[in-house]
Amino acid sequence: MIGGKKILVIDDDVFVREIVTETMHREGAQVFTAENGPEGLRQFYACQPDLVLLDVMMPHVSGWEIGRQIRQLSDVPIIMLTSLAKEEDIIRGLDYGAVDYVTKPFSPKVLAARIRAALRQSSLESAGKEEKAAAFQDGHLTIDLNSHLVTVNNTPLKLTKTEYRVLAYLVQNAGLVLTFQQILEHVWGWDYQDSIQYVHVYVSRLRQKIEPEPQNPQYLLTEYGTGYRFKKTV
Repeated sequence: MIGGKKILVIDDDVFVREIVTETMHREGAQVFTAENGPEGLRQFYACQPDLVLLDVMMPHVSGWEIGRQIRQLSDVPIIMLTSLAKEEDIIRGLDYGAVDYVTKPFSPKVLAARIRAALRQSSLESAGKEEKAAAFQDGHLTIDLNSHLVTVNNTPLKLTKTEYRVLAYLVQNAGLVLTFQQILEHVWGWDYQDSIQYVHVYVSRLRQKIEPEPQNPQYLLTEYGTGYRFKKTV
């Protein structure tokens, strides 16, 4: 279950990073590490991990804040990995969006089991989300990702392959903010990671085709400075 997954470890303790890296490598995972919060966010954007292990007590920016920022952008599972073991700390971590809370010192085998459980749950949730998003319909717009059919007022739309891929990716993640870099990676690949204008151009084209009022969009919403999200209206 862990094999082939990308795990991001954000922790200022080099020993913890080494232990987690060794444990995850034995499980067949690809591991990325960061020694502080800002570097962790940069790694998050760059590697797009399947799971984040996040320390709380770090210099510069706390794990609470890093977790909050990650959760605003993605529903990737976050496991808090910290020496803070009070009940209120555990509750705070879970309230901030963590799926699990592991206290230090920890057993590498138990940590691996927790990671497997979190990835398994994330996979089930993603499958349910994709199935739910496969069919969207209101009085104006219909999107059926199973048949690759998009209609406006019951009239089929002619979308280019790239336009459709951008729209489908946003719809599959309806309600979540997808960063410009995430959209670029998914649709064009990382060779185009600096070509944010591509995303703006194609979202603009899609708005012209699907929005009742392209200048006042109700489906493809801009999160200024971050990315776009598809907002369901029903």
